[in-house]
Amino acid sequence: MTKMTFGAHPFLLGFDRLDRMVERSARTGTDGYPPYNIELSGENAWRITLAVAGFARKDLDLTLEDRQLVVRGRQAKEDGSERVFLHRGIAARAFQRAFVLADGVEVAGAALADGLLHIELRRTAPEPVVRTIDIARA
Repeated sequence: MTKMTFGAHPFLLGFDRLDRMVERSARTGTDGYPPYNIELSGENAWRITLAVAGFARKDLDLTLEDRQLVVRGRQAKEDGSERVFLHRGIAARAFQRAFVLADGVEVAGAALADGLLHIELRRTAPEPVVRTIDIARA
């Protein structure tokens, strides 16, 4: 028996794009690093906050790729200093975290403060469209 996805269901025509977005979001960033919060900051506004302690602005890359918001972090190599850590609890590994955005949701801005990367999202309300369709004579 094959698994039927909602994009292939006969009553949901045209939802194949949504099905691909769900599949893509299930494959991205499941290791839990870096930790993040998503909060509702208004009726049509959200804030994603990622804990990126130890990363500078130049170490972070924020891109929007086909409705997918991708946050990448890579710290520059240390300058060859001979630092000896007795305990290293602050992660310094590279990461990639992705969030799939719905149609109409745009990135309003991003800021880095106190080791937290804040990404502001807004949904623009679409204008309602009512269209009359003429019925041709047969």
